[in-house]
Amino acid sequence: MSLTSQKHRDFVSEPMGDKPVTALAGIGDVLGGKLEELGFDKAYTMLGQFLLLKKNADGLFTDWLKNSCGANVRQADLCASCLKEWCSSFL
Repeated sequence: MSLTSQKHRDFVSEPMGDKPVTALAGIGDVLGGKLEELGFDKAYTMLGQFLLLKKNADGLFTDWLKNSCGANVRQADLCASCLKEWCSSFL
């Protein structure tokens, strides 16, 4: 049994392109709406933030996600894990 969701596997299986922020694991419609209000409407803008915050070194990205849009620990961890695996495959 896989430890990742289908949403995670779908996201990391192909180039990011112009996917919406809600394509990221851990980001649903509610968090997606809050992130869009902050200007993070596309997955690639979240990737930029993830890279800016040193690929979540010392929890910088997950802390930012929790503080900026109210993500819980699990949602923030799922999103960071998704972006980290995508980076490993495509960067």
